Amino acid sequence: MEHQQATAVETTLVESNQPAFSVGIDLGTTHCVLSYLDTREEEACVEVMPIPQLTAPGAVETRSQLGSFLYQPHENEMDASSRVLPWSSEPKALVGAIARNLGSKTPIRLIASAKSWLCHGGVNRRDAFLPAGSPEEVEKVSPLRATELYLEHLAAAWNHTHPNHPLQEQDVTITVPASFDPAARDLTAEAARNIGLTHLTLLEEPQAALYNWIDNSGDKWREQVVVGDIVLVVDIGGGTTDLSLVEVTEEEGNLTLNRIAVGEHILLGGDNMDLALAYRLKMKLAQEGKELQPWQIQAMTHACRDAKEALLNDAELQAVPIVVPSRGSKLLGATLKTELTQQEVQQTLVDGFFPQVAITEHPVQRNRGALTQMGLPYAQDAGITRHIAAFLSKQANALSGEAAPAQDFNPFVNMPGMDGETASADFIKPTAILFNGGVLKSTLLSNRLEETIGEWLIEADAELPKRLTGTDLDLAVASGASYYGSVRRGQGVRIRGGIASSYYVGIESAMPAIPGMAPPMEALCVAPFGMEEGSSVDVPSQEFGLIIGQPVNFQFFGSTVRRDDLAGTHLDYWAPEELEELPEIQVTLPVSEGRREGEVVPVTLASRVTELGTLYLEAIAADNGQKWHVEFDVREDAAQSE
Repeated sequence: MEHQQATAVETTLVESNQPAFSVGIDLGTTHCVLSYLDTREEEACVEVMPIPQLTAPGAVETRSQLGSFLYQPHENEMDASSRVLPWSSEPKALVGAIARNLGSKTPIRLIASAKSWLCHGGVNRRDAFLPAGSPEEVEKVSPLRATELYLEHLAAAWNHTHPNHPLQEQDVTITVPASFDPAARDLTAEAARNIGLTHLTLLEEPQAALYNWIDNSGDKWREQVVVGDIVLVVDIGGGTTDLSLVEVTEEEGNLTLNRIAVGEHILLGGDNMDLALAYRLKMKLAQEGKELQPWQIQAMTHACRDAKEALLNDAELQAVPIVVPSRGSKLLGATLKTELTQQEVQQTLVDGFFPQVAITEHPVQRNRGALTQMGLPYAQDAGITRHIAAFLSKQANALSGEAAPAQDFNPFVNMPGMDGETASADFIKPTAILFNGGVLKSTLLSNRLEETIGEWLIEADAELPKRLTGTDLDLAVASGASYYGSVRRGQGVRIRGGIASSYYVGIESAMPAIPGMAPPMEALCVAPFGMEEGSSVDVPSQEFGLIIGQPVNFQFFGSTVRRDDLAGTHLDYWAPEELEELPEIQVTLPVSEGRREGEVVPVTLASRVTELGTLYLEAIAADNGQKWHVEFDVREDAAQSE
């Protein structure tokens, strides 16, 4: 478990040295994109910067996306002359297209999904363990370092193109999933700070996509939505499915946008689809008497990604050949060749990931085995439509600020062979949909998703939702992020929202010891839903005892449904689906003069949400006002006091 620190981080623009560019970076699970807006020009448009990168040894090309892949070559695999980039003859890492291409042949040396590892609270994200499961001779890096290396490449590419305006001096907005908790947000910000980015803002990806739609629509966006509309933003990328709801409201006669809900962090996206296709081909080869080793399945997964994209983008294409690499010369040839067909792609992806289900059918959670391999916490249910149904049901009363009743969240409903109550069909009904993410570039998949949501609304006697269009699903998030830079300077329409969850700190109950039973945990709301970044709040409550000078654990919880809890709300009971337990924070609070190690100090609490969405908790001694800071953060140092 990672240790924490308590220093808040705030990022502000230096007014005396206004940055020349507003730069947006989509730090995606499978691709990174960099866009920019020249702040010196009144009518400037957002542009996407082509990114030079190695595509093969000795070959440099510019592409609109930088693959979020890092390849760790064997020491004799590539000589120095084959690694040269326009700005360096000795790049620190092989990232982008070349990493993806080389990794498809030698997957044990490929780092992918670093972003998913970055938000995985079950591992120390500073430990060097990627590529996960690779042999000892393969050099390892941490998820944090991998993120830094992607950002370093983007910064070097920018600085090479704009030598008079280094990225470190620009107004940079980096996007993160709406479902990122404060710790994952802070890790992203830390990676950016480590490469010198100081004028930094974090923006939720679905909001960035909506900003891009507003930018592309100009003033006409007000003609496409009206007061009372609820926009469902569905962002399905390579690694995650990100869901948000934005309400169209009115303020002083003007249309305004208010983000009212976000979904859970769902590790389900294009990567899962590639793996599903690879296992389908594995079964096909097994029927031919050809067995594959695990490393070959990894390699075939990368081949399936390319084949999938080709087949989804060209309905006339019937099949794509797949050649599985082999280490034995005897196995080369026709024995390890197969093909992925249009029919196989459609059956696997459409029916497997976008099943036509009822609004009451929610993801099925099965009991996990006692022992499991260390890996990413992927969603157990691959049905994206079931996850969206659960999200809309869970947020049934988002507009009124009331949480949906617990029986709406029964995951074992309408499933054969399972006993469970029938879920309520109550759900929040979107009137408009905005799709984003590379997966939904496929007309086949986006149409199936739109049809399924439409059927839910027809069943509920509601109107079909409008589909908001006019964005490039690969580039919209980065473009919206750079546009957001002008919004922060007072130009354009701002989407309001604040933090997307209520946050609580655990309080250990003071009760007599009972053999075999830990004291029950209570929860105190320290940051209410919608609390604006950069704001503070006192937490009205009784005094609590704070242990100093000894290692202690702080337990935090988050909730996306308890929207009405104010700071100071004390819970001694909650339904399992109301609060989600977040990674524990382990700290040793310093002992100041006049106090002793292990002393229990009576304190009151206050909290602040930093500009980056990090929760910052302050314990204030009742006797002399001394303060201890604990930030829901992921740095190595201990908390500090004043």
